[in-house]
Amino acid sequence: MQTQLAPEFKGTPDGQAAEAILRKCVHCGFCTATCPTYQLLGDELDGPRGRIYLMKQVLEGAEPTRKTQLHLDRCLTCRNCESTCPSGVDYGHLVDIGRKIVDAKVPRPATEKAVRWLLKEGLTSPAFGPAMKLGQLVRGLLPETLKNKVPAKQDAGRWPTATHARQVLMLAGCVQPAMMPNINTATARVLDAAGIQTVVAPEAGCCGAVKFHLNDQDGGKAQMRANIDAWWPHVERGVEAIVMNASGCGVTVKEYGHILADDPAYAARAARISELTQDLSELLPMLVSALRPKLARQPDAGLVVAFHPPCTLQHGQKLKGGVETQLAALGLTVMVARNESHLCCGSAGTYSVLNPELAYQLRDRKLGHLDELKPDVITSANIGCITHLQSGTKTPVRHWIELLDELLAPSG
Repeated sequence: MQTQLAPEFKGTPDGQAAEAILRKCVHCGFCTATCPTYQLLGDELDGPRGRIYLMKQVLEGAEPTRKTQLHLDRCLTCRNCESTCPSGVDYGHLVDIGRKIVDAKVPRPATEKAVRWLLKEGLTSPAFGPAMKLGQLVRGLLPETLKNKVPAKQDAGRWPTATHARQVLMLAGCVQPAMMPNINTATARVLDAAGIQTVVAPEAGCCGAVKFHLNDQDGGKAQMRANIDAWWPHVERGVEAIVMNASGCGVTVKEYGHILADDPAYAARAARISELTQDLSELLPMLVSALRPKLARQPDAGLVVAFHPPCTLQHGQKLKGGVETQLAALGLTVMVARNESHLCCGSAGTYSVLNPELAYQLRDRKLGHLDELKPDVITSANIGCITHLQSGTKTPVRHWIELLDELLAPSG
């Protein structure tokens, strides 16, 4: 696709990056078949091809409108379109550029600005933990919309105290320690059983995705630099990897090298951080091999586990099939939905707060396909997906690492 950049974008990093991405697009439309919002709304402008046209027009000098902004807002950034694009169009990075440009030109209503500010500042604030504890105390009194975002209080269990020569860093995350702390402690216990020590750098906070994707890209980059600074002494001491047990954080940290490529002070270190970053599922083959002789109990043969692969895992990180295959190797009965397992569940970071109508339609559509498996438990690999799906079903929704942790724990 040929693009004639408007003078204001010629020679700028955003303009050059967008032009390079657009050049790959042949406008074939394969992406519309796998776009969740196009499936729901049937509007070309609510699919990748239409949004690319909108962004191309803006880059060529057309004045964006509130309607342009809304069509870009309705994109989940699930990147399913990237998995089906035969030309390798880097849509995720293009939509980041497009939203940044459009938001600079189209003012948002005051209430919308306030909600987005509260999300990007509140979710990444030290006050989030106490606020979540208070919400859990009064959870039964909360209206349904708020209760959906406040999971029941969870026991974190013990953090292992043994030291090992093999060490990995783990990002605790901005909301996970308060909402579902057992995911982190279960991860540390499983790695400990495999002879690997989990190290958390307390100075590392949010991965940067919340602010970055709410178009505070400068704020997101500042958080990324802070994490690099917190991790770098451990990197220099030789940690094996930086492990992510939230696939949304994983896809972001794996892109630090890309996002900070133009930062002379951080580009090299950001690239190294991205190289070291692994989703927890990438360690599963090694974990299964190391832990199979150490299982304290055998999996219940009658237990049916449904696995929902998050978009950030299968489309963002391009990791497919590993979790269900490896857990099955341990004797668990693990299944993926027979229909639309590639489609987003509607969580998508803060999307379910900002676009609840579409998010809940996608949630219920996803749960309908998962329920066909008649699962005893639904598992996933991202806290956003877990929380969002749990709000629509009585079937327990958990992180897959918690199941592995339980197999290692003595009964009784």
